[in-house]
Amino acid sequence: MTFEQTWKVGALAEAAGLTVRTLHHWDQLGLLSPSRRTPAGHREYSEADVVRLYQVLALRRLGLGLESITTCLDVGVDPVRLVREHVAGVERSIAELTALRSRLTHVHGELLQQRSPGIDALLDVLQSMNSAGPADLEALRRHLDDDQIAALRERAASVGPATHYLLEVEWPELYRRAEALRTAGAAPTAPEVRRLVKRMDELSALFSGGDTALSGAVRAAWQAEPAALSGHPEAPADEWRDLSTYLDEARRKDHS
Repeated sequence: MTFEQTWKVGALAEAAGLTVRTLHHWDQLGLLSPSRRTPAGHREYSEADVVRLYQVLALRRLGLGLESITTCLDVGVDPVRLVREHVAGVERSIAELTALRSRLTHVHGELLQQRSPGIDALLDVLQSMNSAGPADLEALRRHLDDDQIAALRERAASVGPATHYLLEVEWPELYRRAEALRTAGAAPTAPEVRRLVKRMDELSALFSGGDTALSGAVRAAWQAEPAALSGHPEAPADEWRDLSTYLDEARRKDHS
């Protein structure tokens, strides 16, 4: 017979470099709650709780807020996948910037020698500056004008390092979760559906800055190209429209 190790709040706080107050706060939020009890009834953290604590701290180091971390863990987003996708995005950016640096260095060298870099070299620089991004960004470009794209970029920059996760992991995951509930027959009025809609609308407001025209354009892009924006190549437009209607119904019920 094996016995699982458990930790009292003070011991776990010390081991993790946190305060007891922090762990109590996370318990109240439902982010991390001790799941075991001693024979005397005192609550203790289990090994599974310590694993969740590690995930919370890892996600927080990426710049995510507590609410985003809670959503990430509760909807079943794999933190390993999150970091893997983040690394892939960074590597894409490095490759694009490396190509741009190489072309700029060439142009700079030509100018130092008082030679014209040539139109081909300048076109190469322009191509590197406007290289195609991920499928979701390209889809947005087909539905938003340059000013709206610039506004989204500015809002994303203000959000900081959590942007990648919020846009490329959490947002699509929220839609996938909502679709799973819809196909399972959950009513739009169900609390779990309303929670998903509330979080979707919070993200929309975060990146649109309250600009209804901008948020409307993004929603139109989702309706037209759900496969690109959801990260699901197989996502049929008809099913997306059904999901959009389902979510709008949840919003109406929530505001009635």
